[in-house]
Amino acid sequence: MKKSETSEKPRERLRILFADDELTMQEVMRDYVTRLGHDVVVCPDGETAIAAIDEEDFDCALLDLDMPKRSGIEVMQFLKERSPTSEAVILTGNGNYRSAVDALRLGAHDYLSKPCSLKDLERLFSKVAERRKTNKLLLSLARRLEQVEGSPRLVGESLAMQRVASLIDRVGPTNSTVLILGETGVGKELVAQAVHKKSLRAEKPFVAINCGALPETLIESELFGHKRGAFTGADEHRIGLFEMADGGTLFLDEIGELPKAMQAKLLRALESGEIRRVGANETTKVDVRIICATHRNLADMVEQGDFREDLMYRINTFELRIPPLRERTTDIPQLARHLLKRCRPSLADGEEAFTKEALDLLCAHSWPGNVRELANVVEHASILCDELPIQASELPSRFDSRQAPKAKRTVGAMTLREMEFLAIEEALARHDGRKPDAAEELGISLKTLYNKLNQSELQDRERRAA
Repeated sequence: MKKSETSEKPRERLRILFADDELTMQEVMRDYVTRLGHDVVVCPDGETAIAAIDEEDFDCALLDLDMPKRSGIEVMQFLKERSPTSEAVILTGNGNYRSAVDALRLGAHDYLSKPCSLKDLERLFSKVAERRKTNKLLLSLARRLEQVEGSPRLVGESLAMQRVASLIDRVGPTNSTVLILGETGVGKELVAQAVHKKSLRAEKPFVAINCGALPETLIESELFGHKRGAFTGADEHRIGLFEMADGGTLFLDEIGELPKAMQAKLLRALESGEIRRVGANETTKVDVRIICATHRNLADMVEQGDFREDLMYRINTFELRIPPLRERTTDIPQLARHLLKRCRPSLADGEEAFTKEALDLLCAHSWPGNVRELANVVEHASILCDELPIQASELPSRFDSRQAPKAKRTVGAMTLREMEFLAIEEALARHDGRKPDAAEELGISLKTLYNKLNQSELQDRERRAA
């Protein structure tokens, strides 16, 4: 990965297998493929080709039909079984087009007549790269559809959000690594998407992963991929998120949750631009822009020995801080309407969405869960509302107008412990009492949450006894 802040359009580099028993063709193809900027493994017969396919993945395999030990058709069938995303291209000689047609029927993607020209190969590899890009986009889209929360559009016209938009415009077109900071629920992934859309990689994949959502034993395989047989259950080769995002952007959410051992491997990948699949000996070049996000203070984690200092500096080329919702309350009416539109697509422009009393209650709330909490509140109200506009009575019970004085209580009027307990109560309410989910949102361990709750219960008993 280049460290420069400007970039050229990413170039697609392919891993090619060439299998043919003719020495002249081997030398010609070794020269041609390298000159076109791709990596090539040359095999003299079908058996050697099968062994190579069993050892690593290839984007494309150029296979002569008639080879010693194993035919091109046999190699192609083995390739499709081991690596379904790899493309097989059959090489034919002496005008043997009928055999080429038969190969196409059996699963080959294309065929070439020997001898091949540099122009023929360039055209072929361009087609392979284009199909590879399309497949990556489809894989990325499938993953995003499972993960997406809300619209990718940033909403808000407050000065704080205008500054964020301005910084995105500046950093988007560069190749710089970006670190997005902000509390849980502020929309860090939406900001990462916005940066990606402003870049020269906008047409390439955007791939996201939450570093705290996977068991430590699976993170390396998820990021870098694995070879078949690398560990129990690895029944086939699998590409990782780095390869899936090749040419595009990889978003590492909650980077502060990454285990220490993985931090060293991630740093090496960022510095070298190469990744090594689990169980593999060879490395693979990747061209990926990295965007990271966290709600934690990485400098404090470095001091405590929980995060590598060199990795912190490597990912913090450009820092974006996203303000919490309580610091941009002027955006709440617009955000609430935007979120309601997701629940009620029929909401017309100019149609009243919330009564003034309902909006006043929303604007008075402290929003410890930020935009994510607002989205849940709006969805709750939309379910209860038979006819717009949404009334104050249709908001969750904690927004009861009779509780307005409590909701509007200023931070300055509360002790630090009271603020802490209020945040815990609201997190538990948002997650229907599920303590593990509430602890994750608050950024504390489950044990700490139980300790805080026990302290609160003890204080309540002491007040009642007094």
